[in-house]
Amino acid sequence: MLTLVVRRLLQAIPLILIISFVGFLVIQATGDPLAAFTVEADLTADDIQRLKAKYGLDKPKPIQYLNWLKHMLTGDWGFSYYTREPVAEMVLSRLPNTLILMGFSYVAILILGVTLGVLSAVYQYSIFDHIVTGISFLGIAAPSFWLALMLIYLFAVQFMQWGLPSLPVSGMFEFEVGKTFWQVVTHVILPATALATVVTARYIRFVRAEMLEKINMDFVRTARAKGISRTTVLFKHVLPNALLPLITLIGLDIPNFMSGTIVIETVFSWPGMGRLFWSAAERTDIPVLMATMMLVAVLTVSTQLLADLFYGLVDPRISYDRD
Repeated sequence: MLTLVVRRLLQAIPLILIISFVGFLVIQATGDPLAAFTVEADLTADDIQRLKAKYGLDKPKPIQYLNWLKHMLTGDWGFSYYTREPVAEMVLSRLPNTLILMGFSYVAILILGVTLGVLSAVYQYSIFDHIVTGISFLGIAAPSFWLALMLIYLFAVQFMQWGLPSLPVSGMFEFEVGKTFWQVVTHVILPATALATVVTARYIRFVRAEMLEKINMDFVRTARAKGISRTTVLFKHVLPNALLPLITLIGLDIPNFMSGTIVIETVFSWPGMGRLFWSAAERTDIPVLMATMMLVAVLTVSTQLLADLFYGLVDPRISYDRD
């Protein structure tokens, strides 16, 4: 297993470098990072040149990338072009908020996705199965931003008009109350629901298909022929085998999940990484954009490695000793 880890890490280094270089060129091509300065302030051409020299933007693109990479590897993530805050502080202050949102969402995804997927497979072609299938198809088809707006309209606007308790739709807490656990929980309900709906619907379909495939396999018929109860067969033999491929799916989904927070955090004004990335993209704030992009790249590589290692631990048929 140690050999696998070392080999994957060695493979990840050039991959992350390529991602960083391509991302740097794409971000540079999206716009002028000093455009906002020229609009918001009365700057002369000499002032613009001084700013470019200050931020190293007067150098060729490869030199700019190498300078950024050198500082990044030494722990210096730079400063935002606009707020002048250290990028590391901006990222680290918002990352826990995104992890809270992702954590609440993923707990709901795993509980609902696995439970409804299993029940839908066990009661195949029943009314319950048809209802769950229809809801899951709607969940997959619904765009996250549209679903977020509908949740705001229903649970905030309409509930208030009907005299029912409404849910908060902006931020993490009320400033006059403070950041308490209950405040965070009530504020995270709607964004977590919008973020989790599409993934939950996909997991329902995936678990249902895996359960139906495993139920019809020879080892299940053998277990039933030996007199083992249906419940024991389902939960001790079928379910563990059906959930094994879900490990790989989770490893792929977590980085995509963080990317999906861009829309949700913007709609609900959630102070996380997604909203930070969106505001930086609007102003072509290169240091912030590069830091968030590298965080997602490292997260992607790390989750894939952890998924492979965990898969080997839970499935005795897989051995990394030969690698």
